[in-house]
Amino acid sequence: MDIEKTYRIGDAEYPVLKGINLNIEQGEFIALMGPSGSGKSTLMNIVGCLDRASRGKFLLLDKDVSEASDDELAQIRREELGFIFQTFNLIGRISVLKNVEMPMVLSEIPRDRRKARALELLRSVGLEHRVDFSPQNISGGERQRVAIARALANDPKIIIADEPTGNLDLKSSDEVMNIMKKLHDEGRTIIMVTHNPEITENCDRVIRLRDGRILGEAS
Repeated sequence: MDIEKTYRIGDAEYPVLKGINLNIEQGEFIALMGPSGSGKSTLMNIVGCLDRASRGKFLLLDKDVSEASDDELAQIRREELGFIFQTFNLIGRISVLKNVEMPMVLSEIPRDRRKARALELLRSVGLEHRVDFSPQNISGGERQRVAIARALANDPKIIIADEPTGNLDLKSSDEVMNIMKKLHDEGRTIIMVTHNPEITENCDRVIRLRDGRILGEAS
């Protein structure tokens, strides 16, 4: 509530978010849209517990995390949130399977359980035939599907997607958005940053930002 974010560079302050009031219900599919510099990525980073607001209160899953410690925020990111990035953020030197296992390694899940879970997730995104490949040797669309499987590793309640189709061709974009729709239909909350209005047709709401403020919304 009344979220503000200001960055300080030297003696100068640069306000990026200027009093954001936004309520997202459990199970909603939300798109954040706006021109570069509108504050949408900064807002997404705060919602994803990757950054902190300068002022205001932020409730996540009915918990006030505004004053949470770094360790508490890391636990929330690990257990409650799944992240999908435009640039995939996969580790090139390990296999597709190991990439999907990685969040479960950090959560200290036993090896046999995490391998079984990773295989199940890769099957769910149609990549069971790529488990031993390096991310460097598969297509961009396949990399993003690996990233989705990795985001689901710890069965998060909320998926945060930053331009998930930004580096993809039309066919791959459609495949990724069909998976996102399926995740939404399963009851997950999805918060997606995008520049592309064509991929928002399955969203419950589109929130438009400009100059650090909510300009309006459409459903």
